Amino acid sequence: MQTFFVQIKCQLGRTYEVAQALADSEIASEIYSTAGNFDVIAKFYIPQGEDIGRFVAERVQTIPGIQDTHTILTFKAF
Repeated sequence: MQTFFVQIKCQLGRTYEVAQALADSEIASEIYSTAGNFDVIAKFYIPQGEDIGRFVAERVQTIPGIQDTHTILTFKAF
């Protein structure tokens, strides 16, 4: 499995709506609200070899209320 995180910037006033839509879609393993430049961070696991960019573009960025995303690739968990 490939593990990665996506930081999500939401349209004003839509953070909880976006987080709930993400939870309802059951594509993220963990979802947190955050302070700073992004409103939400979510952790994802997808099969090895699956295109992360395409997954984010088609499954995450299409959720209504998302303004911007930043994807963080991971290497090794300790």
